[in-house]
Amino acid sequence: MNALLLLAPLFLGFECWQLVMGERYLGIKQIARNADPRTLGLGEFTAFCWTALLFAYWAWMLLLLATPAARLPALVLLAVSATGYALRRNVGLKWILVVLTIEGAVRVGLLVSLTVIAWRRL
Repeated sequence: MNALLLLAPLFLGFECWQLVMGERYLGIKQIARNADPRTLGLGEFTAFCWTALLFAYWAWMLLLLATPAARLPALVLLAVSATGYALRRNVGLKWILVVLTIEGAVRVGLLVSLTVIAWRRL
């Protein structure tokens, strides 16, 4: 049993938190108000935690590539994350929430799959 797989539920929770935060800062209400999410004042501690968890998430996905049972989901997670990042950099503010939601839904599905793999290997 690879201990890396046991972190899948943690990152599943983080992914759900990201979707909630994305809706809060880029949601329909923000779009209707024509608000720029960069001016909404994300707290320094929240920004630090979010950034640190993103770095840990990417490092975890890269380390998963060394796990044979999780190699394919890890590759797809990396591909979805990279594609989502590229799309978010090139679309307007109104489309970012759509991209984030689709990207998050795919990643949640993959993380649920990794959680099931970890559970079965216990």
